Amino acid sequence: MSEESFIAPDFGSDEPTGRKLAIICSKGNLDMAYPGLILGNAALGEGVQVDLFFTFWGFDMIMTERADDMAFSPAGNAAMRLPVGNLRMPQSLAPAPGMTALATRMLKKSIADIGVPTVPEFLDQIVASGGRLWACRMSADMFHVDKEDLRDDVQAIISASDFIEMTEGAQLLFI
Repeated sequence: MSEESFIAPDFGSDEPTGRKLAIICSKGNLDMAYPGLILGNAALGEGVQVDLFFTFWGFDMIMTERADDMAFSPAGNAAMRLPVGNLRMPQSLAPAPGMTALATRMLKKSIADIGVPTVPEFLDQIVASGGRLWACRMSADMFHVDKEDLRDDVQAIISASDFIEMTEGAQLLFI
């Protein structure tokens, strides 16, 4: 990804604010990956120190073999609207074969249409802007994941206690 394509907001000051934001990313669905990335990116643009901790299904965001394969399921998402006519998608259609692939394709296109990068590109951008990525020790052990399975820019696999200690005084978001 070229530096010109980064969309990190610039609010005019490179001075650190002393503020910290710790984001716990626990979901592996495509639609749940973006909120933490968007908030982290915005905070970096405000001069806030950002640390992202990936746990449980959030590991899909930092696993090299899975990050490009994240999906969005319309099942259980009663707020999902069809791309035309402002109609809600009937939940009875959600479990139909092919609906997850269709919904994933639609979401990826909508995200790309507004110039937001893919999840791996967004993580590249966050790291390039000074954000730090951490992996949860318990999740790594539970899923039999080693550091080699993760993006190269993941700082380390650490315990939740270590993360809480290192982000003392930070605003904490659990997504």
